[in-house]
Amino acid sequence: MQIIAENLAIDRGGRTVIDGLSFTVPSGETLVLSGSNGAGKTTLLRAVAAFLPLTRGSIRLEDGDGEKSLSEQAHVVGHANAAKANLTVAENLAFWSRFLASKPPSGGRVAAALEHFGLAGLADFPVAFLSAGQRRRAGLARLLAVDRPIWLLDEPTASLDAASSDLLSRAVNLHTHAGGIAIVATHLPLALDRARELNLDKLRHAA
Repeated sequence: MQIIAENLAIDRGGRTVIDGLSFTVPSGETLVLSGSNGAGKTTLLRAVAAFLPLTRGSIRLEDGDGEKSLSEQAHVVGHANAAKANLTVAENLAFWSRFLASKPPSGGRVAAALEHFGLAGLADFPVAFLSAGQRRRAGLARLLAVDRPIWLLDEPTASLDAASSDLLSRAVNLHTHAGGIAIVATHLPLALDRARELNLDKLRHAA
């Protein structure tokens, strides 16, 4: 399985943010998007997820599930945590498990996801009572609760301390070692195996 992007151009707000970009992300690898604010990291991730149209070029998934689009096979985590404040941590994760899973979700996977992100003891707490870092971990837990081969993560370390960032790195590494694909936009370094960097500032300067 691999994601192939060819000769991409993406416009936003009347200006070209990405131009002439091609890349491939094979199974078992993380592509780390780096660059300054405004370099196009979020724009590129949203285009890969099919949330934004391409001005030119193509993005395709080879050897995935031929009956599903790339976005239907991806976890997309943006700046928001996508959690209902009045629901408990477990209720939020159960909702996402039902919504995202192609078959009935496994209670064991949900429990393991909560355990991995240090949330097992907070499972019955309403999200409204959590700290910013705990809310972020609750939002990230769906990565492990539902099996999807592609992870598209936009600044996933927001509100995380060093220990929580390590938990995230471990989750991404488990995913890629199992043959998954990850594309991660981040300002902060993560301890990622099998990772390759794409610096969008260098792309812009080269253009």
